[in-house]
Amino acid sequence: MNEAPSDRDGPAFRAGPDIVLVVDDSPDALRMLTDAVETTGATVLVASSGERALQIAAEITPDIVLMDAVMPGIGGFEATRRLKADAGLRHVPVIVMTGLTETEHVVEGLEAGAVDYLAKPIVPDELLARIRVHLSTAREAQRAREALDTTGRFLLAADARGRVLWCTPQARRLLSDALVAEPGLLSLPAALCTQLRSDAQGGSRVLPMAEGYRGPALHLSFLGTTGEDEHLFRVMLSEEARAQALIRQRFSLTEREAEVSIWLARGKANRDIADILGMSPRTVNKHLQAVFAKLGVENRASAAVLVLRSISEGGAQVPAAGER
Repeated sequence: MNEAPSDRDGPAFRAGPDIVLVVDDSPDALRMLTDAVETTGATVLVASSGERALQIAAEITPDIVLMDAVMPGIGGFEATRRLKADAGLRHVPVIVMTGLTETEHVVEGLEAGAVDYLAKPIVPDELLARIRVHLSTAREAQRAREALDTTGRFLLAADARGRVLWCTPQARRLLSDALVAEPGLLSLPAALCTQLRSDAQGGSRVLPMAEGYRGPALHLSFLGTTGEDEHLFRVMLSEEARAQALIRQRFSLTEREAEVSIWLARGKANRDIADILGMSPRTVNKHLQAVFAKLGVENRASAAVLVLRSISEGGAQVPAAGER
């Protein structure tokens, strides 16, 4: 089996070849499928059972899965359901391969979460064409979600029970840190989701955090219903945390550089910033020199203006000093 880096903290675009997980209990079928897929330059991971496929996907997130429908033990339909129940894998397209061509079997595969099906015997050219189409669609959806993250729009969709159906990468990271959840499973409090959906004023509410969580408070607001039993929510950080996240992402600042930049934008002198953050004025000055270089400015005034403008454009604001 080819190795690939683990990326269980959420989907992201990888530098390098696509990763295709091929699942079939027939050695001959695995060999044929692997040979066909490898002609595209993709990295192929192989599993001869549904159980093994789930184990591999738990460690290495594939870009697409080719799933045999009928296998001993956990069959392809059940394995697909389990993949789609994992918040870290729900975005991965699954193509079911089956010799069961009756409508009821095709429907079962699609209801399990597959995006497509191929009838056996597999025609390699058709298989590769389907892979290209579904990889392209998945990439476009992921680009859209990552673009939302860059503007501070951390979004997710959940069903009526609060089960997270999909979310932007940053929303996934925030929720994974803050919520009590089984590995790979993200779920919001159902009662809270119901309250937000029924709130005519469209307000936000603080999410209950896991015991021991020390990060910023997370707020949840309801944006609307986007499909049958699919409700769109926005995750929001406290204003200061959101502001820091925006400028860190835009200018590639370190956490300390972002903190210094926020207090600079509030009009604080180096000595004041040093007292607030518990560092020496000399260290503050070193951070500011790095900030100026990353922002492409030469002085404090220009840096403050650029930081404030970037935060405002991202939909956040710099809180008053007393809100720390």
